[in-house]
Amino acid sequence: MANPKLNALALARLRGQEAAQAEPAAAAATAQGPRPIAAIIADLSRHLPERHIRTRTQGGIVIPYIEWHTAVKYLDHFAPGWCSEVRALTAIGGRCVVVVRLTLPTAEGPVWREATGAEDEEVKGYGDPSSNAEAMALKRAAAKFGLGLYLYAAK
Repeated sequence: MANPKLNALALARLRGQEAAQAEPAAAAATAQGPRPIAAIIADLSRHLPERHIRTRTQGGIVIPYIEWHTAVKYLDHFAPGWCSEVRALTAIGGRCVVVVRLTLPTAEGPVWREATGAEDEEVKGYGDPSSNAEAMALKRAAAKFGLGLYLYAAK
């Protein structure tokens, strides 16, 4: 099955490149106000370029994922003005659990999704428990709007 591709403007922005011709298009989209939720979900639901997908092995299974900063770039592009907030931070059974609410401005009004993230309190890798759990929760909330959702089905 072929991957739907992002348009050239989206790819340039996600690479951190601001093409001269991209600025007027981005300004026009912002000037028109928030986009309909259906359009935002359709854009976020597209398959991501392979270079934005990372993998890790857990229990002998290769798990695809996107990094939190990649999710932020996609949200910035397709849902400018989005915001997130930590709704809860709890320690449960040696794990740090975070609940994040992700709110997108839409033509219909603000639309939000919440998700959880958890990390062992004794982190063996990069970062600290709360920021790792928050990043996980943000990515999961973004997946509820379609961003990388298909990656979960790949398991």
